Amino acid sequence: MCLCAGSVQSRGEGAGSAHVLRAAGTGCGSAGSGEPPGGHSSCCPSRRTRRRSRCLRGTRRGAASGGSASGRYRAPSRPPRPPAAAAAAADPHLAPWRPGSDTSRTAVVGRGAALRLESSAAFHSLVIRDGGRLVFADRPHGPPITLRARYILIHDGGELHIGSERCPYGSRATISLYGRAAEGAAVEGFGQKFVGVGRGGVLELHGRRPRSWTLLDRTLHPGGLRHGPYSSENRWGSRGLNLRVLDGGTARVLAAGRFDTHLRPGECRRLRAFLALQAPGSVVAAAVGDSAARSLTPATRLLLRDRLGSRHIARLGHRQPWALVGILGGDQLATAEDRREYRGSGTTGLAVAQRDFLTYDGTRFTVTAFSGWIKGVPHNGFKVEVSKGIILHLVDEVTSWLPGDRIVVASTDYSMHQAEEFNLLPCPECKSNQVKIDGSPLYLHIGEVIDGVDMRAEVGLLTRNILIQGEMEDSCYGQNQCQFFSFDTFGGHIKILRNFSSVHMSGVELKNMGQQILGSYPVHFHLAKDVDERGGYERPTYLDNLAIHHCFSRCVAIHGTHGLLVKDTIGYDTLGHCFFLEDGTEQRNTFYHNLGLLTRSGTILPSDRNEAMCLAIRSHVYGNYIPVPSSNCMAVSTFWIANPNNNLIENAAAGAQDVGIWYIFHRVPTGQSEGQYPEGQAEHTPLGVFYNNRVHSNFKAGLFIGKGVKTTRANAEDPREYLTVDNARFHPHQDADPEKPRVPAVIDGLIAFKNNDHGAWARGGDIIFRNSGFSDNGIGLTLASDGTFPTDEGSSLEVTRSIFVGESSNTGSQGGQNSYWGKGANGEYRTLPRNKTFPIRGFQIYDGPVRMAKCTFKKFTPTVDRHSSAIGFFMKNSWQISPQNNLSQILMEKSVGLKVFFGRSGQWFGNNDNDGDKTSVFHDLDGSVTGYPDTFIGRADNYLLRHPGCLTVPRWNGVVCTGKFAQLYIQARRPENLTLLIARAAYHSHPLRLQGVNRGAPYQQYQPVVMLEQAYIIQWDGRAPEDIILYPINFNRGDWLCVALCYPREAVFQVVADIYQRRTGTVHSVKHYLAAPSRASALNGTGERLFYFDRASGYLFVHLQAREAREGHSYCSQQGCERIKITAHMYPGGSWSCAPNPFPERPAAPQHPMSQHPAGPCRVCGAPQLAITSTPSVKYVRIQIQSLGRAGVQNHLTSAFIKVCWVLPHLKW
Repeated sequence: MCLCAGSVQSRGEGAGSAHVLRAAGTGCGSAGSGEPPGGHSSCCPSRRTRRRSRCLRGTRRGAASGGSASGRYRAPSRPPRPPAAAAAAADPHLAPWRPGSDTSRTAVVGRGAALRLESSAAFHSLVIRDGGRLVFADRPHGPPITLRARYILIHDGGELHIGSERCPYGSRATISLYGRAAEGAAVEGFGQKFVGVGRGGVLELHGRRPRSWTLLDRTLHPGGLRHGPYSSENRWGSRGLNLRVLDGGTARVLAAGRFDTHLRPGECRRLRAFLALQAPGSVVAAAVGDSAARSLTPATRLLLRDRLGSRHIARLGHRQPWALVGILGGDQLATAEDRREYRGSGTTGLAVAQRDFLTYDGTRFTVTAFSGWIKGVPHNGFKVEVSKGIILHLVDEVTSWLPGDRIVVASTDYSMHQAEEFNLLPCPECKSNQVKIDGSPLYLHIGEVIDGVDMRAEVGLLTRNILIQGEMEDSCYGQNQCQFFSFDTFGGHIKILRNFSSVHMSGVELKNMGQQILGSYPVHFHLAKDVDERGGYERPTYLDNLAIHHCFSRCVAIHGTHGLLVKDTIGYDTLGHCFFLEDGTEQRNTFYHNLGLLTRSGTILPSDRNEAMCLAIRSHVYGNYIPVPSSNCMAVSTFWIANPNNNLIENAAAGAQDVGIWYIFHRVPTGQSEGQYPEGQAEHTPLGVFYNNRVHSNFKAGLFIGKGVKTTRANAEDPREYLTVDNARFHPHQDADPEKPRVPAVIDGLIAFKNNDHGAWARGGDIIFRNSGFSDNGIGLTLASDGTFPTDEGSSLEVTRSIFVGESSNTGSQGGQNSYWGKGANGEYRTLPRNKTFPIRGFQIYDGPVRMAKCTFKKFTPTVDRHSSAIGFFMKNSWQISPQNNLSQILMEKSVGLKVFFGRSGQWFGNNDNDGDKTSVFHDLDGSVTGYPDTFIGRADNYLLRHPGCLTVPRWNGVVCTGKFAQLYIQARRPENLTLLIARAAYHSHPLRLQGVNRGAPYQQYQPVVMLEQAYIIQWDGRAPEDIILYPINFNRGDWLCVALCYPREAVFQVVADIYQRRTGTVHSVKHYLAAPSRASALNGTGERLFYFDRASGYLFVHLQAREAREGHSYCSQQGCERIKITAHMYPGGSWSCAPNPFPERPAAPQHPMSQHPAGPCRVCGAPQLAITSTPSVKYVRIQIQSLGRAGVQNHLTSAFIKVCWVLPHLKW
């Protein structure tokens, strides 16, 4: 809708602290009229009328310019104005307004005032209310308009318009908010230094809408050149001719030499041989150091003239500076050359030769050679640098980006601090997808799809023609957290309250906004409830094409607000969570194609804080509690999503101090939203749409699904601060009701690369990753399923159709706070995650069940410094892993040097002796990992899994076995702190020692993986617990074990079987075991419930068998969890030691021999896509190109070729 106004002469109030404007005027349009702003826009009539209003207190007339005319003036009465869309009919007039500058007064645009701001103005404050309307004049060729105020408050029908949806503002407008913290009174509900929209307020800001951000389409190298800039400068010690030879197509320095043709006659021969080795067409730069003439023979001078086109070399004399840049054997007229006379003063000035060249990809670069004397000291050197104005090649058309605009290019390395800003230069030669930048990049920014994963850097436009900014002091002051920040953090902010009339913002830049104060954020929707059709808004509320940068608290805060669209918005360089959902109630909001990067730590919430802030800010903890930074704080994220029912589509989280996108769960609503939903609802709420998002250059994780916030105040029982990071797990169900069917959360099209720790972490149940790419992460993806006993039964996690890369061809750049630089698997230096020894893993298995299918692994190869494996396990794991974890249709490319690794004691792995470390396992369904179908892979020293038919793989520290495997869950009470020793009878000399999970718990729990239909021995490192419960976990009907438990000989037993309903806590089908006359009768498997206690050996024998059917990923039967409860009555002091093996000695039989038919080639294994990209509609074909050079001939290659390796049916090319 276009805003257009004529001019009007109106009455103004006299001098005083408040300037109240109540004026009427005429014009060709009004807010929401569908006509353009300004009197000369093409989308409204070019008419300007002037209307005088009647004075009710005399005949004096005053202009609405803030003059000092005395008296009170009132506009003619008029009926109430309808909504903005219909305002043209009721109030078609806008009065011109030139109020000038007076920072001591408050201007009030009140009832009946419809004003067009014609020039810059400054106030103490501006209040627009009671139907008053202020429109910025739009004259693209006129001077920019700046409005300065301590605050602007819009409410009760007040309206502020700059441009409109149909006619975006074409000029330049600035709203500048000034003031220091604690300077003046705060406005209730809004604070200080703000644009506030209250009940009935209208805020319509619509600037030009350029393309907000895009991707690099060609790699930007440090210095703008593929091999970087080159610089060399010498003084003494460089006598003679100094040469550099370059490849003109790449700007790479190929050779360097110094030839002392002053004192050594033989150097001319070496110089000629050197030039003879260089390829014709090479760029040669030459410079004299000190002197080069005395022994420079005529034949050599002639060679330099003929081969390099030198015009001065024949007359080069003693100590004369000389420089040349030419092409060996090339056009002599194009040679750049300079020579200076040496006159004995010791200062000659520099002889400088300079020439521009083009690389193969069209980059213009300059080669400079210089030579001279300065104060008796010789100087010479060379420079190879990109010519001013590097051209960036972008994916999208960017003709809306203008010279003078400022852009940011995101990091594509581990450090978010490698993001770089540039100004744009005029570029008449640029294509529609190109821009020219002023300056030279310091770091590598990838513009390619590498090894099948899209690593192209985001490029965002920071400039808009409407600017809202905070005016800042030069440094931090007062009580503004100056112990953490050296700069002023008291910026401006925009706050929108409930029942506003209309808020839409597009094409707006926000700079120096936000405050390190709760509730003062660049854009903040505060408890606004539904802001779309559901809330009665015909035009749903949106933020579109905003550039929010260099701010001091968040980017967009959505608090108690639902249905907001945030689109094409950039959040760059801010403190605290950037795109932020606050209380956990916020739902149905959509983040579409937004870019967030350089998200730094802030002080407001514990989750915002870094380590130093976490330890220092303790005013809200209980007593003397000292926070633990790694678990209480250190969670600052670019997207902080506090409720899963929101949509994230095509966003990029391109660098945060901690996490890119974090789904965090509030067990109950917090803050001002307390009580709005029942306990646990958020954790069970289905996920909104998650599609085609990118996460990279984050320290902790690219995507994190799991954990919550503490929802109780600090107290003696839990002294941690309110909203500290806490534990929670995601279990989505229909209608957020755990009694209803599960609703899988689908993570579709995630791209995660160069994250220091995790590409992605997911904890909970029923989360599916698909069509995703993980590259160069410390750990690509961890699936921490919550479906292992005794948690969320039946749940599982899954990843399919995805690509995992260990060390790609993106080698990164030193600097920008990248801490680790070392050799990669191919011997080349590169940036590294965590540190040089960190064990890189592509897919990490934790708990279970987890499933992986149709995935491709590339470039996981260990080095002398670190382990790097395609598949690994959670390190230092105290819990046990499910044997239902399974992999199938996996493609391990030849570049994978280590498929699986179970860890070894040492750095990072510790003793590698926790219960979960020793019981790690997964099922290779089809043999695509091991080569043997239907096999289980466990740790090599776990003899509960082994049998003589197993295959040991020493490099994996693993063993591959066939057989049937499940888990035995053992719960022990009185005492609860014993170490359990469990051994299979066939390997009784190799017991597995399990410590249990938590020595301080009311009961202890152990859950080893066991081979079914075998006999097991259970002992303890002390007298056996009085109460033991055995659960057959992941048993199918009929599966069984024989178990012998060691007790004191005097023990008396009560053994009961029942079925436990975990969800309801009820027990049914209670059956008592009877004492059997012999061990054989107790273990014969006839179905009778019998136990036998052998007092001679001290062993209690039971036959544990599943009698009910189990389905899917459930670990218990459909009727509940079957179990045997053993209660032992023991006398104090009795002996509790037992013999190692109460079962008859017999050698272990190869009951499950390995298949004699290993899995053959798999044509359907691996990800079906050749590449995972942010443009999934573009399909890729693999092409192999081989040139035939000298090295190829030496390697016995006979031809050059271009080969299409394969074409899949669904690919179009």
